[in-house]
Amino acid sequence: MSTAQPPTPPVDRYGRPARGSSRLAKVAVVVALAVAVALAAWFAVAQYQRSPIQADVVSFRVTSAEEIEIDFQVSMRPGTTAVCTVGALSESFAEVGSLRVPVGPSDSGAARYSVTVRTSQKADAAVVDGCVAD
Repeated sequence: MSTAQPPTPPVDRYGRPARGSSRLAKVAVVVALAVAVALAAWFAVAQYQRSPIQADVVSFRVTSAEEIEIDFQVSMRPGTTAVCTVGALSESFAEVGSLRVPVGPSDSGAARYSVTVRTSQKADAAVVDGCVAD
């Protein structure tokens, strides 16, 4: 009974496999992943520092074809003041009303506000278009 050896590829055709190349590849992958995580964290911190004010609509009530009441929450550093633009949208998402609202300062990081926005036609949705630090 004879045991057959698998054929070895010709060295001059494929070259010899480099020793330690798999270890080097693993190290390179780990380093690349560490750099990617560090860059993602840096971009997240930079974005937060650029726009430290976050605002979201909590609820809204359409009181008539000409008005909508909007409750929204603003999160920002304590002691900060800002101006938020609150908008009303029609069924087709066209802006039918807008109001600039001064907010803050607040002792805590978040505060709720309630405003009435006059509209040019019946509103079906509410948005906070953004806030800018004062």
